[in-house]
Amino acid sequence: MRKIYLVGFMGSGKSVIGRRLSYFLRLPYYDMDREIVRQQGMSIPEIFEKYGEEYFRKLETDFLLNFRDEACIISTGGGVAVNEENRKIMRRTGLVFFLDANFEDIYKRVKNDKNRPIVQKSTKNELEQLYFSRKKYYHLAGHIRVLTENRSIRQIVEYIAFQVNRLKGE
Repeated sequence: MRKIYLVGFMGSGKSVIGRRLSYFLRLPYYDMDREIVRQQGMSIPEIFEKYGEEYFRKLETDFLLNFRDEACIISTGGGVAVNEENRKIMRRTGLVFFLDANFEDIYKRVKNDKNRPIVQKSTKNELEQLYFSRKKYYHLAGHIRVLTENRSIRQIVEYIAFQVNRLKGE
């Protein structure tokens, strides 16, 4: 197993868990959105505005296909798992954890985030509909589902690390 992918809806904790898991497992950590921003030289809202969402989704697939071949942890963007090709790439090249958080917790985290174009142009109800429409894709992408409700970041990280080590036979 080369890579550990974290998938889930925006605000499910992928970045926070990814950073902590990196320290815990002593593996490099990459945030897919940050890497795309760095490569493109513009923010995600700017990419969406200038080129559209479809272009951004293609950048995500390109990232998965071409990102360095090393054992690492990658937190993916919230829409990555919707694309079937992306799910296949992640499942083939690593171990995929679905961070399954409830919508109310997610909404509290993202509702005022100016860096999320979809949040800025959507009502709470529209975001909730998006959450439920994407959830099936996270299930399809994930090898292991991680329930985050009522669990501390430490508990989630320790659980994922346990699963990684179990599957490596350690």
